[in-house]
Amino acid sequence: MNKTFIAVSALFVTLSAFSQKYDFQIIKEIKCTPVIAQQNTGTCWSFSSTSFLEAEIIRKTGTTVDLSEMYTVRNIYLDKAENYVMRQGKAQFGEGGLNHDVMNSALKYGLTTQAEYSGKIDPAAKYDHSGLVAALEDIVKKAVTLTPKAYPNWKTDYIVALDKYMGEIKNIKPMTAEDVARNFKINFNDYITITSFMHQPIHTKFILNIPDNFSNGYFYNLTLDEFIQNIDNALDKGFTVALDSDVSETTFSSTAGIAVIPQNQADAASILTEIKPEKVITPEYRQAEFENYNTTDDHLMHIIGKVKDQKGNIYYKVKNSWGATSGRDGFIYMSVAYMRLKAISVLLHKDALTASTKKALGL
Repeated sequence: MNKTFIAVSALFVTLSAFSQKYDFQIIKEIKCTPVIAQQNTGTCWSFSSTSFLEAEIIRKTGTTVDLSEMYTVRNIYLDKAENYVMRQGKAQFGEGGLNHDVMNSALKYGLTTQAEYSGKIDPAAKYDHSGLVAALEDIVKKAVTLTPKAYPNWKTDYIVALDKYMGEIKNIKPMTAEDVARNFKINFNDYITITSFMHQPIHTKFILNIPDNFSNGYFYNLTLDEFIQNIDNALDKGFTVALDSDVSETTFSSTAGIAVIPQNQADAASILTEIKPEKVITPEYRQAEFENYNTTDDHLMHIIGKVKDQKGNIYYKVKNSWGATSGRDGFIYMSVAYMRLKAISVLLHKDALTASTKKALGL
């Protein structure tokens, strides 16, 4: 046989090995509530964490409950305003938040159902907080400029704005934390946030300085390998995980439903549809990308399982809050490399941790 033909054929086979269209198989899938959309709001943190709590209720009791994301959002807007004004405007104020804010709100204000409080004036309308946020910002900035002494009614005006755009809550009787514990077996103090960064000691907890951590929540620090091991352990044991991640990469595609980190930047477009080699993510590279702002806390989602492609590569099945028409029926398949590089943190039940991590953290 012609040697040139053999060489060309071998090259074609080699290239084809890295050019297979994705064909995914479910490895693990944990029951969760249906995908919904946050629409024109920056409240992914509430949608992510509420979905996580709903899955925890299913895990604990087998009961499906549709909790109100916007009841929590409204209450956290109150806490943010207080924080902003008392810090004299030198604090983050906006729509963003983190997973632990939902736990904090549930402990302080309780929870209610979507049927009880939709957070909309018109139930048929889409969520749109653009006008609301502008109105709230005007009030808190005015309170800082004038001082609360000269603007004593700022809190009243703030609540009036919330009522105008989201609807009143005065007739709602929320479930207290005690009610939730009794009815759904959920203890909000059982949930922790884990992360992995090199600027803090391993197996200690610290306040991660990211813009949306307005409530100064604590994060438990693990090695990068241990961080991933605990996510895997949680899923393998039937626990879902709430995720805070960077989604600014061009290779995070809500259209293709894929999130990957190509080894070669030239593959950035093709890797969304074809299997390509991915970058090896070291702790040092992860840290550098965080410190240079290439990795930021953009978006929060909900990990509910794992899939694999035909070459055996593992991906996390991540429930998004951009509606069921985005991604893969509302889900993103996120590679291990992407998780190692771009996951800021995850919130999970402490019993989902490996035995060695739980012991190391003293939990």
